[in-house]
Amino acid sequence: MPPDTVQNSTSVPSKKGSPAQKNTMATIDGNAIARQIIQEVREKVASLAPLVPHVVFIRIGEDPASISYVSKKQKTAAEVGIKSTLEVFPPSISREELLARIGTLNADPSVHGILVQAPLPPQLNATEVFNHIRPQKDVDGFTSTSLGCLAQELPNAFPACTPAGIVELLKRTGTPIAGKHAVVVGRSLIVGKPVALLLLAKGNDATVTLCHSRTRNLADLTRQADILIAATGKPNLITANMVKEGAVVIDVGVNRVPDATKKNGYRLVGDVDFENVAPKTALITPVPGGVGPMTVAMLMRNTLAAALASPL
Repeated sequence: MPPDTVQNSTSVPSKKGSPAQKNTMATIDGNAIARQIIQEVREKVASLAPLVPHVVFIRIGEDPASISYVSKKQKTAAEVGIKSTLEVFPPSISREELLARIGTLNADPSVHGILVQAPLPPQLNATEVFNHIRPQKDVDGFTSTSLGCLAQELPNAFPACTPAGIVELLKRTGTPIAGKHAVVVGRSLIVGKPVALLLLAKGNDATVTLCHSRTRNLADLTRQADILIAATGKPNLITANMVKEGAVVIDVGVNRVPDATKKNGYRLVGDVDFENVAPKTALITPVPGGVGPMTVAMLMRNTLAAALASPL
């Protein structure tokens, strides 16, 4: 196991590939693992000269969260030597205008990746917009072609960045996946469905149960999980009585809850009741600092892959 991928609480796995013992817990340091991936991407990008990978970010409107997310992506791109261009459009942009601009970027050989930052204004259909991006430039992994290639386990598929980051967290902490029961709570196209496909894929070989808002007896299923992934956007949905001893828990949720003690009036929590669940787990991701940093790191890796696949 890389030396800085977990933070001790009581004890950690003794060696890579060995699961933690029952009743031990370690917090997965997503920042540290993301830094490892970013360094790997930086070294590979440096070796490509004079080719410079280029990703274009499209942001519509001035949503504070979108501004923050895109800024972080641009900062990381600069760190690894990837060129990034930000194009900002007003919330009133028409469907025709946006699709035309994406079409122009699709045809530009100097652009290797295109990312349209969600959420989009109501006059735009997100699925239509994402599907207008050429699959070869779909570094976010949201097009129908990317998801279909993922389902078919084709090697040229761009996996969605958060699901890819989850699998990378599991692998780099030495968590066994093959033959394990993974329970995914949440069926979104951004996280739930693609992470289920990745875990099922040959080479990972998990047995996957996919749950959602209409799943009956949810706790009965989550208690069976060797690997539990929570991606619902519902704060503290997963409680201690829903997790078996020694499970590995990946918390994808980032939720704002009111907190008068904070200067900004809120604090961030995940979909998992961390304080009460953590003592039962072998490994668990915190919020923040768990899955979040991995999403940006995997975006950089997808952009690098897109540049390598493009004609020189």
